[in-house]
Amino acid sequence: MDTSRLLFLIFMVITTSECSGTTEPKCQKMDKRSYTLLEGEAFYLEPYDVASGLSDEDIEWYKNETKIPTDKNENVHYHGEALFFLNLLPENSGNYTAWETDPSSGKCYKYDVEVNVVKSSYMKNLLYGEIKNSDMNKMMPCPDPVNKTCQRLKGKFRWNKDNKPLQGHDRDHLWIANTSKDDEGIYTCICTWTYNGKEYNSSASRELKVEDKVANRGLKFISPNNKEQLADEGVGIKLNCSVFCGTTKISDCNASWMVDGIHFPPINGYNQTTKTVTEKPSMNTFSTAILTIEKVSAKDFKTEFKCSVEGMFEKASAPLTLRRRESIIPLVIGAVCVLFFVVLAAMLVKCFAIDLTLFFRSYFPLSSYNKDGRVYDAYVVYHMQSMDKATEDALCQFVNEVLPSVLEEKCGYRLFIHGRDDIPGEDRLELVEERMKQSRRLMVILTPGSGSELQSRDQCPASPQNSMIGGFDWQVGLHHALFQREMSVILVQLGATGPQGYTHLPAGLQHLILQSAPIKWPEGSSGAAAWNSRFWKRVRYLMPAIPAIKCPQSAII
Repeated sequence: MDTSRLLFLIFMVITTSECSGTTEPKCQKMDKRSYTLLEGEAFYLEPYDVASGLSDEDIEWYKNETKIPTDKNENVHYHGEALFFLNLLPENSGNYTAWETDPSSGKCYKYDVEVNVVKSSYMKNLLYGEIKNSDMNKMMPCPDPVNKTCQRLKGKFRWNKDNKPLQGHDRDHLWIANTSKDDEGIYTCICTWTYNGKEYNSSASRELKVEDKVANRGLKFISPNNKEQLADEGVGIKLNCSVFCGTTKISDCNASWMVDGIHFPPINGYNQTTKTVTEKPSMNTFSTAILTIEKVSAKDFKTEFKCSVEGMFEKASAPLTLRRRESIIPLVIGAVCVLFFVVLAAMLVKCFAIDLTLFFRSYFPLSSYNKDGRVYDAYVVYHMQSMDKATEDALCQFVNEVLPSVLEEKCGYRLFIHGRDDIPGEDRLELVEERMKQSRRLMVILTPGSGSELQSRDQCPASPQNSMIGGFDWQVGLHHALFQREMSVILVQLGATGPQGYTHLPAGLQHLILQSAPIKWPEGSSGAAAWNSRFWKRVRYLMPAIPAIKCPQSAII
């Protein structure tokens, strides 16, 4: 009986304890945080783990079990998840607790915060750590409580050093370049923020200490030196990225290759090796990355490679593209083709220079030729001394028939030929001198034995008069051509020159032959008498571009 009563009593105690436990809220307790703040400043407190965007009903703040109001005009109040201290006073020190209830899950969270308000004279003891290293350039970040306050409330940053303002610094961090011992001190980040129409200040400080350091220079690319590198398609190649990182104790410098903006992607056929070396005792640091391409493809010539390096405070890159190496074979073929065409063009011009000149004469006439006042285009000179009957007949036929029929009748030139254009009774010497002055060219007909003696006999059937043909004419013509240089000479060779060549001719005539070889008359050749044959083209080429105006015979007398 006693045992039954004892078991019943134990059951009732357990049941009562469970029921009483359900009446009290069970909340998850979060880590406790502590803050030491300066008197007279403002403070915006938002626990790190609390949810954002809560309403005043979702969270409640207490100080020592006394609920804090939500009225914005109160010095200490809360709004949503944030607790505001608008003017910190020593009596604001104490323990603050926030109870958060999640309306969706019904869970409860408890946040404990300890606040200690001190006077500003204790500022040196309220430091958020120190910045101490051997880097030349140092970054001083604004401590998290003030930084978070400024970011949330859209405040403005400013910095002090040892209570002296630093001009031109309005960011959430402070860069100090080329630090020295003079830069040591306490740096204070101050945020000015506006709430409920009034401005408030929150501040936090860090101390900077400068260690002895060695010289540290900026990044410098050793290779690649150029923006392009020659490569052969289908052949492997190695791209070298080498960077001088400076003189430093810390080898925080890494070089690598980027392919189309991506840091060395896993591409088949590519392989990269990297190495960073610090030389001692100089402490010069070098970083090298070698990209090996097993076989260069056409795609690689369109790919952008970058030699990239990242140091502690600096990043840099150097672009590099691959360019196909020009083969020497196309260049040689091109040069040979150009040379061939140049030689061919030169040969064509040389072979057809006469034809081209005659062709363009009709399109580009020179009107100045008609203004020299001369009547004849050519004065014909020939010898008939010491030649056989056949040669003499051939000469007479050429001079009196062939020459006029082509140059005068077909080409429009005007020739002066003895025996045909002589005026009976006129003085021989005056006639020759006057007709020479009225002629533009001197046409000399050379035959075997011509010029051996300055004598001639009248045996040409076309010459009715018994005169000395060629002797005096020859002398006057050579004088005009060689000494006075008033007229050009056209040399025409009839028949073979013979074994003696031109050695029997006068010295002046030999000089002219050396300057311009005689044009040989192709006697007996088919088409030789045609005005567009090769022989007559050469004669026409040496004749004036525009024939002389044909004047009436009376104008010459």
